[in-house]
Amino acid sequence: MLQDAFAVGTGPELDYAATGDTQGGLPVSLSIFADRAHVRETIREDAEAAGVRITNIGDLGGLRGGEARALGDVVLVDCPRVDAACLASLSRLDMRAANSGARIVISTSIAALEDVFACMDQSRPQILVDPDRAERVIALGQIMARFPSARLRELSEEDRLMLLRLTEQVGKIAGRIDRLANPQASVGAGEAGQPSPEASASPFLPADRNGLRSIRPALPDPRLVRMVIKHRRLRARFFDEDLFADPAWDMLLDLTAARAEHARVSVTSLCIAAAVPATTALRWISQMVESGLFERRCDDTDRRRAFIALSDGAAGAMARYFDEIGPDALLAA
Repeated sequence: MLQDAFAVGTGPELDYAATGDTQGGLPVSLSIFADRAHVRETIREDAEAAGVRITNIGDLGGLRGGEARALGDVVLVDCPRVDAACLASLSRLDMRAANSGARIVISTSIAALEDVFACMDQSRPQILVDPDRAERVIALGQIMARFPSARLRELSEEDRLMLLRLTEQVGKIAGRIDRLANPQASVGAGEAGQPSPEASASPFLPADRNGLRSIRPALPDPRLVRMVIKHRRLRARFFDEDLFADPAWDMLLDLTAARAEHARVSVTSLCIAAAVPATTALRWISQMVESGLFERRCDDTDRRRAFIALSDGAAGAMARYFDEIGPDALLAA
């Protein structure tokens, strides 16, 4: 078992009232649904090692039909393949979890990712793609960390710091983009509602009728952005690609090009653009959506599909970035 992935706490015992439960002192409650018996057993062992109370365990049929059983605080689902019945069950689970506040972790495959992502649009689940045992433990630990008054074993220090770094990095990106999208609020701005002198003086921006410069340049030519992406990928031919892992920037570039091309980007395509494992890319996508940098958009003609796009604020910031650096300097970088 992966008990070593959890460090036993040494602080005083704390009572915990489970979500929707009036009895204090209960650990986090967990439901497990998986058709693969060995996956069910692995999840059960790791959940018990983490101090979680398992209330339901069974195959995916437990999500379909019959009387609806209490979900508990956390629901772990293993769904590597999907069909119509499975997707209907996931949609039902999604609605129930959104209403009850239950947290969901779904493990799936890259082949089924689009379908799973599209039907889980209300409960904001964690989605893992072909995860190993350690990745499931990390996902469970991240969920458990949201129950601060529970008596729980915590993530290992290394994994905890990794998750904190991810959240911190996305927060910094969001802050910078917010400042770019709202230059009036940036340091050095003049009176409220007036653009900063630096923004007004750019020779690349057209002047308005008051003689001030526009602060919203157009998005760059998508061919330029695609060339930048190509140059970034070329580095992997000569160096270990892990040296240059920067999924947030790679996804921002891909979505910028797509927006300029008036194209839609699927979650699978964006995971590929991130150039990191799919589960890692999904964590970044989730953080970027929560930070307001990305937006999830449903397909109006097919509710079973969903896409990821830049928010207007992020698009404006990317446009200003490309305008500021200029194409020659960018391609030379």
